[in-house]
Amino acid sequence: MTFGKDFMLGAATAAHQVEGNNRNSDYWVMENMEYSQFVEPSLDAVDHYHHFEEDIRMLARAGLNTYRFSVEWARIEPQMGCFDEGEIQHYREVIRCCKEYGVEPVVTLMHFTSPIWLIKMGGWDNEEVVALFARYAKYVTEQLGDEIHYICTINEANMRLQIGALMERFKKQMMARMAAGAAGTNGNAAKDDHKDSVEGQVQVGVNLSDPMERMKLAAMENVKLFGDPQPHTFVSATDQKGDEIVMKAHKAAREAIKNVNPDLKVGITLSLHDCQYTDGGKEQADKEWEEEFGHYRAFLQEDDFFGLQNYTRSVYGPEGILPVPEGAPLTLMDYEVYPEALEHVIRRVHEEMPGVPIMVTENGIATSDDAQRIAFIDRALEGVQRCLEDGIPVIGYCYWSLLDNFEWQKGYSLTFGLCAVNRATQERIPKKSLNYLGSKILH
Repeated sequence: MTFGKDFMLGAATAAHQVEGNNRNSDYWVMENMEYSQFVEPSLDAVDHYHHFEEDIRMLARAGLNTYRFSVEWARIEPQMGCFDEGEIQHYREVIRCCKEYGVEPVVTLMHFTSPIWLIKMGGWDNEEVVALFARYAKYVTEQLGDEIHYICTINEANMRLQIGALMERFKKQMMARMAAGAAGTNGNAAKDDHKDSVEGQVQVGVNLSDPMERMKLAAMENVKLFGDPQPHTFVSATDQKGDEIVMKAHKAAREAIKNVNPDLKVGITLSLHDCQYTDGGKEQADKEWEEEFGHYRAFLQEDDFFGLQNYTRSVYGPEGILPVPEGAPLTLMDYEVYPEALEHVIRRVHEEMPGVPIMVTENGIATSDDAQRIAFIDRALEGVQRCLEDGIPVIGYCYWSLLDNFEWQKGYSLTFGLCAVNRATQERIPKKSLNYLGSKILH
């Protein structure tokens, strides 16, 4: 199984998760709160900010030809309306390094983290973000647009709705446990299982293990830092209005990019599950798919490609999402290990948006067993190859992630990377999976 030279085979990272010291971002503030929900702060991360050439060279020497990464809004515009020329030059150097090593750079403008000033003014639930994000997109394109071919505006634009659904499920489970406690039943054994199963239903590292009292103290601290007990960051729950704001921001950014450089290929990425169902569960599964993907189609009609991100499946019964099948292997993120999901999702997206090029912008597994990672990659790529053989326009596959990194509220314990990092020394330790992935393309 090998892919042709024109196929974009690579790996992905996100700025905040790998660069380190992203001090002007909302996440940096939240990580360093006294009552933070983060299990640990990002600090130097894996210092990709200073090691990017080493990392890109490593990727290229393994045989990969594509690197998807994000530029950090909070670095580029640390104060509202004030752009940092030194930081845009840094990302220019990252892009030129990619080209020096024969690697196609795929740039994401917003990968979850935002400038502190944006969150203080209402963040992603404030309509003003639409124009502000478009202005940022325009600036980046003016500065870097001649150096690249592909831009993803927003990473996992549907994540805010997914977090909202997750929190609703979590609240229901909390209420059920409280009711069980009032009735004198012992729900302790179920407590951890419920927490883990809920956290495993969303494709981002969230931590729901904090006691309620600590969450209340965090809300009070948020008021002091952001002026709001529940700041409207990109990875916070929202409703339909907040979801529409995100898509308006995508459309405005796409227009701004095209006005500067109409030749740039612009897309967005969505977090998608393979929505399956058992007897009586089709209506629930279809409802979930419509929320995750279907209702976005109208906003994507003018996009040049679609960024597809998938890690696992969700199975629905008549009452909603079902637990992972008993005995099924789980990743460190509490997802079911199910690489076949990728092929299923690619086919479904293609059916609903025929002719639109699909780039797999993320797919991977959090595991400490690299042999398991290789097996996952193998089965996922077999599915991609079958899609190509059937004429589906899949233009690339980026494994998540190039490096073991900072998995948001979960910290550094969840290892997705093709390369380990000794964070005490920042030494890179490539895994066998890196060269294995690189061997899957003709050179």
